[in-house]
Amino acid sequence: MRKKVVVLGGGTGSSTLLRGLKDFPVDLTAIVSVCDDGSSTGVLREEFNIPAVGDIRRVLIALSETEPLVMDLFNYRFHTTSDLDGHTVGNLLLTASSEITGNLSDGIEALSKIFNLKGKVVPLTEDNVVLMGEMADGTIVEGEHHITQTKGSVKRVFYKERPVPTQAAINALLEADLILLSMGSLFTSIIPNLICDEIREAIDRSKAKVMYVCNMVTQPGETENFKVSDHVRMLNGYLGTHKIDVVVANDGEIDAQMAKRYESLEQKDPVLLDRKETRLLVEQIISGDYVTVRNNLLRHDVLKLGLHIFGYLLEYGR
Repeated sequence: MRKKVVVLGGGTGSSTLLRGLKDFPVDLTAIVSVCDDGSSTGVLREEFNIPAVGDIRRVLIALSETEPLVMDLFNYRFHTTSDLDGHTVGNLLLTASSEITGNLSDGIEALSKIFNLKGKVVPLTEDNVVLMGEMADGTIVEGEHHITQTKGSVKRVFYKERPVPTQAAINALLEADLILLSMGSLFTSIIPNLICDEIREAIDRSKAKVMYVCNMVTQPGETENFKVSDHVRMLNGYLGTHKIDVVVANDGEIDAQMAKRYESLEQKDPVLLDRKETRLLVEQIISGDYVTVRNNLLRHDVLKLGLHIFGYLLEYGR
């Protein structure tokens, strides 16, 4: 019987992780935060009163068996002088499917059958949620894209109105053999899942281990100067009684020129694996050289990452 792996996150982090895991014999479920409100997604949210579909689109692409074709189709963005300008085909298809079926979950399921997914995609909530951010100076910012664009450090995030998580998300966590917190933005991709009481309670009740795949570089306004242990402490602060059991972290060397480029252009630095401090917080550290470069961008080697996670699951999965 295949082990059940549940990935919590959103954005590029989750889709990257899932792209590596889907090649292994596991039962995958991706729970995706739906608080994105920028660009095409923001327009569709306002017009149709639906949860954000942008991150859902990325995850569907990652899990599709026909990934290259689906990626080109789903990510095609219209450039025109009409109202279609800026919209992606994938966002429009998800919106249309949700309108036809009556809700986002059923809309995702309908498209999942068409694109032959290797896993399930579950929205965190069916509510049209608005993410709020409190900055270090006390300023309150409304909307995910405003949070990411506001200068200064994020102190905490919360929802404008309390969302109701989907039952499918709660059931997946309760039945999981491994719960994975994906790499990605802490405050706008991962923590939005953890500030739902029912999700934290489901993680506490689950017998699964909780694993965190740590980011490779820091993020301005969120994790400046953070080492691996700092990331773990931050996420543990949002979890309930069941804290992170295992952390997966890069210990490969990032090319000096690439590191300098990230520092100068994006104010991002490599995340250092401080083993001694991290070991005080988790049962196990899984490390490796996960560094790869695609299109002149730092990325995780998803196959190596997937192999290490699958190996852990075979040895320690419940």
